[in-house]
Amino acid sequence: MNKPELLLPAGNIEKLEYAIKYGADAVYLGVVDFSLRAMRKGELITLENLKSAIEKARTLGAKAYLTLNIFAFNEDIKKLEACMDIISDSNPDAVIVSDMGVVRLVQKYMPKTALHISTQANTLNYEAVKFWQDLGASRTILARELSVKDVKEIKEKVPGMELEVFVHGAQCVSFSGRCLLSDYMTGGERKANHGNCAQACRWSYKLVEETRPGEYYEIEENEKGTHILSTKDLNLIKHLAKLVDAGIDSFKIEGRTKSLYYVSAVAKAYRAALDEVINNPDADLEKYWQELLKVGNRGYTTGFYLQDGYPADGYSYDISKGLAGADFLAEIQGEENGYLKVLVKNKFYKNTDIEIITPKEQLVTQASEIIKPVKNESLEFANTNQELLIKFSAVPKDWKYGLVRTVGIKRADEV
Repeated sequence: MNKPELLLPAGNIEKLEYAIKYGADAVYLGVVDFSLRAMRKGELITLENLKSAIEKARTLGAKAYLTLNIFAFNEDIKKLEACMDIISDSNPDAVIVSDMGVVRLVQKYMPKTALHISTQANTLNYEAVKFWQDLGASRTILARELSVKDVKEIKEKVPGMELEVFVHGAQCVSFSGRCLLSDYMTGGERKANHGNCAQACRWSYKLVEETRPGEYYEIEENEKGTHILSTKDLNLIKHLAKLVDAGIDSFKIEGRTKSLYYVSAVAKAYRAALDEVINNPDADLEKYWQELLKVGNRGYTTGFYLQDGYPADGYSYDISKGLAGADFLAEIQGEENGYLKVLVKNKFYKNTDIEIITPKEQLVTQASEIIKPVKNESLEFANTNQELLIKFSAVPKDWKYGLVRTVGIKRADEV
């Protein structure tokens, strides 16, 4: 059975490392100005550290793809061309593009670098894939509006072209993400196709009749408001066998702006599920679905993949913000005198069940001792943003890249 690549987002240097350690075969990353996601947290990937970020990915055994997929105006092209020597020297394994002007620049300055056509190019049929192949592209990232049946036919018609599809994460209300809502609703200050989407599709809307200003009505009677444009998140983990059978070469996870915990936990689930289904196409993957309920989501849907058209239950009318079934509690950063050094993300108490996950392990444990360094003060609970020493009742064999979270699935009725 063909073994597809598992492709994870790298929103910053730390997420790049964790994504790979938790199972990614490749990561995709972007720099400010030329990517469709504007990063704000952590050690950001910039033109100055781009080369070292790509080298880090390779050192960890993964490929690194650079996103240059904005829709470029003249000023963007000028700015990009001025940076092409630096970008070329960074030597990514591939460049992801959607704008034909950017394609020309990449082919001019990086003729030996693989070209991947972004989902923003709205590729829906095999003739379009052939067009990109004739232009020199080695991979097409297909539009999310396709069914598995359509994807399989494209692979049969163009077997020499690599195909990549999204299998998990947030979806855009607009066709293949080509949306102007953010631009319009923010007066042009948050341009979606220049990496700064305000996610206007996640806002709660009300109805007003123009002759009755100030009189607002719910579009649908609901105590939580009405998010009429907000789609549920994509989750295809139970259907990986169908996707493998369709000949897909790369399974892509959305989420460069998502948390370190999200990237790690989703990578872990898909890595294990994909490895299992390669060995046994009939494997029951329900346990991995349950694991994905523990990360932030707006409810899950299979999108367009399993039927013609978008499913009626594919919208998240009640919530716009992703709710996680488990809370991310802490990041394990080191070891000292029999204690683990942790950076606390959310409050948790001593002697209560919590869960530690690592790239290879998953176990339930308790914090039997919580110590505040320097003063050597014993605490009853770990509070947000504290750096503490903790002795756990059970620890993984290898704590490196370990993350701590609550046990079980909370808010199951909402996620």
